[in-house]
Amino acid sequence: MSDNQPNGAVEPAKGLERRGLLRGTSFGALALGSMAVAGLAVTSTPAQAVNMNDAAVLNFALNLEYLEAEFYIRAATGVGLDASDTYGLGVQGGVTGGRAVAFETPIIQQYAQEIAQDELNHVRFLRTVLADKAVSEPAIDLTNSFNTLAKAAGLGDSFDPFASENDFLLGAFIFEDVGVTAYAGAAPLVKNKTVLAAAAGILAVEAYHASEIRVLLLQRGFTAEVQKISDLRAILSGAQDDQGILLNGVANIVPTDSNSLAYARSTRQVLNIVYGAPDATCGLFFPAGLNGAIT
Repeated sequence: MSDNQPNGAVEPAKGLERRGLLRGTSFGALALGSMAVAGLAVTSTPAQAVNMNDAAVLNFALNLEYLEAEFYIRAATGVGLDASDTYGLGVQGGVTGGRAVAFETPIIQQYAQEIAQDELNHVRFLRTVLADKAVSEPAIDLTNSFNTLAKAAGLGDSFDPFASENDFLLGAFIFEDVGVTAYAGAAPLVKNKTVLAAAAGILAVEAYHASEIRVLLLQRGFTAEVQKISDLRAILSGAQDDQGILLNGVANIVPTDSNSLAYARSTRQVLNIVYGAPDATCGLFFPAGLNGAIT
């Protein structure tokens, strides 16, 4: 797997159709996936609102958007975020791993390009809103993180989400479902109603992405692999807040609670997943931790 670093001389959105960026005050909490060491004992961490300002929540979202953007843009174009999209407060890290996927199905390649553009727009949107309070992109690992995930989930000794379009879809599943739960969980933390309204809009986009990925994986018969990933995420969060793409033997494209509401995760539960261990301060996808107040 290659170690492509962001580079100011390269346009990361090359090959992607640009859409107009939203303007104004907004929020984009998004949270992504990863797993833990197999056999890890995890205690329940109930989701709850924490008293912190909107800038802290926005920067938490930005860290996670950096991760998703790097994953999708590299898969779609072979190049990561531009340096102009990653500078800010805190220690700026590099990105390990990631490369263009050799898509075999044109429509799936189009899906990847669309999602990549959405995630690039989210990064730029949050950075515009935060202005000089925006944190820089932390160190991101797209190689060792997935290898650890594979072992923990019982998927083998290694896993490369950039090796094929099927592997790409499994990698995308790790991120998208966690993103939806993170948006839902962050809503009580947001004080500004305009910011909250923007959060709802971004949550809808992430839910569209998640359903798209879940449908494709179900159609291609990856129910067992998806269930293993889902089970690990639930263990790490310490709650029954995750579902595979089959439930009671039938299709389960929209994972919800008994009221058909999207699951919500606290920032601590999200960190447990992306760090790969309960109460950790770094690890897995973020080997040096996040930048900002919520780490």
